[in-house]
Amino acid sequence: MKKLLRTIHVALYGLSRNVMRAILTTLGIIIGIAAVIAMMEVGDGSSKAVQAKISGMGANVILVIPGSMQNGGVSAGSGTAMKLTADDNQAILNSIDVHASAPLVRIRTQVVHGHLNTVTMVNGSTPQFLTVRDWNNPTAGTSFTDSDVRGANKVCMLGQTVARELFPHESPIGKEIRIQNVTFKVVGVLRPKGANMIGWDQDDFVLAPWTTVKYRVSGTSASVTNNAASTVSNTINTLSALYPTGDAGLYDSPSAVQQADNPHQVRFANIDQILVSANNASEVPQTVREIESLLRDRHHIQDIGMDDFEVHDMTEMMSTLTSATRLITTLLLCIACISLVVAGVGIMNIMLVSVTERTREIGLRMAVGARSTDILLQFLIEAVLLCLAGGLMGVALGLGSSWLVTTLLHWPTEWSPLTVFVAFIVSALVGVIFGFYPAWKASRLDPIEALRYE
Repeated sequence: MKKLLRTIHVALYGLSRNVMRAILTTLGIIIGIAAVIAMMEVGDGSSKAVQAKISGMGANVILVIPGSMQNGGVSAGSGTAMKLTADDNQAILNSIDVHASAPLVRIRTQVVHGHLNTVTMVNGSTPQFLTVRDWNNPTAGTSFTDSDVRGANKVCMLGQTVARELFPHESPIGKEIRIQNVTFKVVGVLRPKGANMIGWDQDDFVLAPWTTVKYRVSGTSASVTNNAASTVSNTINTLSALYPTGDAGLYDSPSAVQQADNPHQVRFANIDQILVSANNASEVPQTVREIESLLRDRHHIQDIGMDDFEVHDMTEMMSTLTSATRLITTLLLCIACISLVVAGVGIMNIMLVSVTERTREIGLRMAVGARSTDILLQFLIEAVLLCLAGGLMGVALGLGSSWLVTTLLHWPTEWSPLTVFVAFIVSALVGVIFGFYPAWKASRLDPIEALRYE
């Protein structure tokens, strides 16, 4: 131990004889380590920000939809089985560890306010829909409550596009809109999200309690028909039929106006979709399997091929975008590592110059009893000390640079103690790797020739 401390003392004395050269030598390591830390923090911060954006678009969202209905051996397509219920959604919340889950009833119809109108999607759900879609904290007003869902109250929230179309010059909070001649009170306006990855406007919809949409507005899903379209009469024209087959009704059928004035509530219990938000992206596959098992048990399905529901996730989109961010982070790290290699080459060059300048000193030390291993260790420690000093200053510079990037440019950064530790270890390894050859060359000098060196 004493021998090692003595060697370190000799190495420090050797470095102190030319302080300016030592500082300039460490400059490459300082810049290299600072670049590694800054690039990694910016890369990790950008990756976390991208993942948060992806989650906001629904990367952790699992979509449960009804399966296909078979009629005479002909499939009617996904969403026609109409077997999902709100109880299925509640069972998912009660039995599976998920972040949130919400039923969804959708219709596409005309929304009217005064003399303005627009055709948009009306989504019926619960307050957990906002949690699933990361849509909390509306820009104005508040959300409707679970009490509104239980009471089928006529309240709603507007997306930014609908709010702009119907209320161009005023706040919609507290105002009323009409959906299929049913008056709704606007209680909140959702914050803007813009278009999704396939170009659909995510702000062009109205959100209301699903019970209100299902039982007061329309019992027909948007996937089956467009409720804004005009209705075509299917009654038989008995005047033009030579042989009418329909029985004469005992009572007159109500007109369209009478049906609009006295609507009958539709009490079908099915819902169009269930939106489930997993706790994180890594739990999505396990959550999908648990949902499938739960719904098969609830729907009494023995054969997997006879499922009356379909479960979809965004795994492909998540993996694609995550791999893209990982590639960017790796590219940044490679660029930073190149600067470390350049710094290492600079240290090797300076150490070779130092060995040449101190040839007589090396010969003298060997002449008085120093062994080759002592000379090797001395110059190796000098290189490592240079790199550690540069690494320490590089860590400080890198952390300061990432702080300035966050403060001035408002770029997201992610501080990582592991990155700092690894960068510090890498600086020591650079000293060992690039300092070994000059140290080995010094240890192989012939003492007699070294003493003759001028």
